[in-house]
Amino acid sequence: MVRSLIQRVRNRFNLSVAEVGGQDTWQRASIGLSAVGTDEVSVRRKLEKALAFIEEQHLAEVLGSDLQVLDLPEIE
Repeated sequence: MVRSLIQRVRNRFNLSVAEVGGQDTWQRASIGLSAVGTDEVSVRRKLEKALAFIEEQHLAEVLGSDLQVLDLPEIE
């Protein structure tokens, strides 16, 4: 089920998605999503839509989420 959900999120939102925790447990999984872009608003919106999609699937209960946006300096 986790692999199927990860693949659906990858295909629908063009994000990098991986199971980052809970591999040794039967009923829990931690999934990490990442995106790269030129403006914070669009990256944040894309990640929020992906999270909403995951919740709408009703395959599992989402116990928590944390969204971080890193603003890296431009290299000239």
